[in-house]
Amino acid sequence: QVQLVESGGASVQAGGSLRLSCVASGYTYSPYYMGWFRQAPGKEREGVAFIVSDGSTRYVDSVKGRFTISRDNAKRTLYLQMNSLKPEDAAMYYCAAEVRRRYADIPWAWFQYSYWGQGTQVTVSS
Repeated sequence: QVQLVESGGASVQAGGSLRLSCVASGYTYSPYYMGWFRQAPGKEREGVAFIVSDGSTRYVDSVKGRFTISRDNAKRTLYLQMNSLKPEDAAMYYCAAEVRRRYADIPWAWFQYSYWGQGTQVTVSS
C-alpha cells in the first residue's frame, strides 16, 4: 500500500514561487507514474504535471514554462516547483501515484491513478 504525504502549500502573492513536496512510502519499487493534481472550490480535479520513472514529463498547458515536476527516487520524494504563480493557480494540490498499470501515453486523468495524498493548500493573492 503506497502512502503519499504532501507539504509545501502556503499563501503567496501573485508572481511568487512555491515548491511542493510529496513523500512516498509503503512500496518496494518506485511508482511508475507520479503526478500532481489540483482542485479549486466548485471545480473538477485537474491534472497539472506528471512524471514517469524514466524522467519523461507532461504538463497541462496552463502551467507550461512556469511549473517543473521532478522526482528523487532515492529520497522517495516528488516535487513541484511553481514559479510566476497566478491567482488561478490557487487550489488544493494532490500528489498521485500509479504502480501497476501501464498506459500508452503519460496518464493525466484522476481515474488513472490508484494512490493519493491528502492534499496541500496553495493560495495566491493578487
